Amino acid sequence: MNSDDNVFTNRYIYNTTHDSFFEEKLFIDWGYMQELASKKMPTGISSLDPILDGGAPPGSVILFLGDLGAGSNEFVFSSMVNLLDAKNRGALQDILAPEELRYITFTRLKDDVKREIVSSLHVDNVDKLVDSIQFDDLSELYFDRSVVPDEWYSHSDILTRIQKRAGSENVLVHLANVINTAQPQSLIVMDSVTDIATQSNTPVTWSNLTGFFRGLQRVSKERGLTCYLLLTTGILNSSQEKELSDIADAVMLFKWEESTGSRRQRVMYFEKFRGVMPHLEERDLVKFAVRISTTSGFEVSNIRVVI
Repeated sequence: MNSDDNVFTNRYIYNTTHDSFFEEKLFIDWGYMQELASKKMPTGISSLDPILDGGAPPGSVILFLGDLGAGSNEFVFSSMVNLLDAKNRGALQDILAPEELRYITFTRLKDDVKREIVSSLHVDNVDKLVDSIQFDDLSELYFDRSVVPDEWYSHSDILTRIQKRAGSENVLVHLANVINTAQPQSLIVMDSVTDIATQSNTPVTWSNLTGFFRGLQRVSKERGLTCYLLLTTGILNSSQEKELSDIADAVMLFKWEESTGSRRQRVMYFEKFRGVMPHLEERDLVKFAVRISTTSGFEVSNIRVVI
């Protein structure tokens, strides 16, 4: 297909007021889409990207399914800081670089997350790098529908809080608005899916959540968004974990394993990775030992060959 062909497509939008559909023409830059599809979005983990032939396919929704303390958060922090550092140094000019980094939090304070990132990594100018991350705090809306006292999380006046609670919008609506405002070819982190999944405790709310993530998987492909979804293992039931894993393009598991001398070792392995898994399996590279340090952050070390 040439870049001059089929530059418009039709989108049909339902108008609830008139109970009818109307047609909207959208411009599609096929040249840009083809160029995007031929590249990879680097993770910023220097010991991992070469194994992935440069990184993740653009538009990947990646589920980070991790044991407590097994390294999923450290992977995310290292990925963001390393990508920002490389971008500032001009090291990403010839590869796919994130236009912006968005960090969405549902329960944690922005300053708390920033402090954790800064204290976890001893990198030059780490404070400035972290300041360039755009944080989206949805915690006020999250806690508005809980038993948590208002003064613990909100600085709004009583009238504003009453009006918000009377509204029909929920966390997923606001989350969709954040996704819609993100620049194409961006990296988006959701910390964490565990928070909103545990609130989806009825068949209807769970269906809404999974439907949202299926839509996210679709729009990520259209706009070249790479999404990191953090989920702690063992909190949802196994069928719910499997459903979220089925929706995602990639599932990265972070586990603790017993090693020699009764010591525990962090390991990471890929349960699935669309567009990448065949390459890894051909080289028998699926499971890796992990090392975390303050100087280098998250690293893949002592690659384990799976026979």
